[in-house]
Amino acid sequence: MTHHPVSGISRRARLLSAGLAAGVLVPLGAVAGSAPAVAAPAPTVSCTSAQAGLAAKLTKDITAALKNRKGTVAVGLYDRTTKTTCTLRSTTSFDSASVVKATVLATLLWDAKKSDRKLTERESDLAHAMITTSDNTATSTLWRQLGTGKIKAFLAAAKMTKTVPGADGYWGLTRINAADEQKLLALFTAKNAVLSDNARAYILKLMGKVVSSQRWGTPAGAPSGVGIHVKNGWLQRSTHGWRVHSIGAFKGGGHDYTISVLTHGNSSMDYGVATIQGVAKAIHKDLTPRTPAAQRYVPTDTPREAFVAVPGS
Repeated sequence: MTHHPVSGISRRARLLSAGLAAGVLVPLGAVAGSAPAVAAPAPTVSCTSAQAGLAAKLTKDITAALKNRKGTVAVGLYDRTTKTTCTLRSTTSFDSASVVKATVLATLLWDAKKSDRKLTERESDLAHAMITTSDNTATSTLWRQLGTGKIKAFLAAAKMTKTVPGADGYWGLTRINAADEQKLLALFTAKNAVLSDNARAYILKLMGKVVSSQRWGTPAGAPSGVGIHVKNGWLQRSTHGWRVHSIGAFKGGGHDYTISVLTHGNSSMDYGVATIQGVAKAIHKDLTPRTPAAQRYVPTDTPREAFVAVPGS
């Protein structure tokens, strides 16, 4: 039997030879006919609830609110009333921007409790400015006073194990995630051994007095009669574009829930705000379905927030 030189070469070898002749390195798996690697599925919203049908509705509506939205979004929700939890990218890390100011205040009060003392008038003034108007100078003053050692000690006590304080005084570059922010809000809204009842009340009081230009984000769509406690932040850098975040606690009328929405990769500050508020509106509507639209909170259409310092800015 006569063997033709070309026909006697395996298909695999011919393909590899052709690839080399063309100056292209052909992966062996490709010429062997194996399927290309499949990308890992994108994270999806996951909800559980003691109230029948609520988890499925929240999953559907949060997912719909994020459809076609660009950037990376993390979501945390916990409602004590219905034992409802929702998560999305709960362990994804973000630069904190001004959201970390809530952690700074909690650390200050935790540290004062250890010494069995009240805040000084100076500390109270700084705390008020830091939270209600997001004053950066006040935050830097308290950050230096506490030092990263005390902040790390508080984070350990709060079991916020993935939160990393920003280096070299750049508190706005503290690394946070939605899971840890939900742990922080839980300390603010329920009795615990880390923060005293007076400290918790003081934190919520200040978060409830945030100026109207900064009451955007998670409060969007909250029903009237429900107390709104919020802290937001934004920051633009060359990588990941705009970081825009909002954490909030909501209580009243039989409701008691916390929401954290963290984002980066936004093309603008307004884009990130719109993404957060779309998620918030879906959550508030599903948790309080009987509240008409006319009785829901509408944030300012000109949101503001302090722009924190970062290296090279």
